[in-house]
Amino acid sequence: MAQDPDREDELQNQDQILNSHALDMVTLYRSSTIDGEMEAEMIRGILDSNGIPSIVTDTPYAGVLGTEVKVPRGKLREAERLITEARAAGPDAAAEAEAASEE
Repeated sequence: MAQDPDREDELQNQDQILNSHALDMVTLYRSSTIDGEMEAEMIRGILDSNGIPSIVTDTPYAGVLGTEVKVPRGKLREAERLITEARAAGPDAAAEAEAASEE
């Protein structure tokens, strides 16, 4: 493949093929607070709208029932970036997006 630069450019523009380890589900978010489940559902909404599969589970850890959001290991960095951007944009961006979707 190194001899065919056009083929390399073509492959870089395609979605990355994930091996089995990259598909292992890892925890992106964990909370045992009263608002944890609501925040987990908001995170899942952000991930779903950006094409990142996720699951929300109620999981006991450290003797307390909590909520977790898990994503495939190969998508963890992208998911973290999306959540960071959403938190930085704040509630005003969410209100704008909702208003735009209602039009």
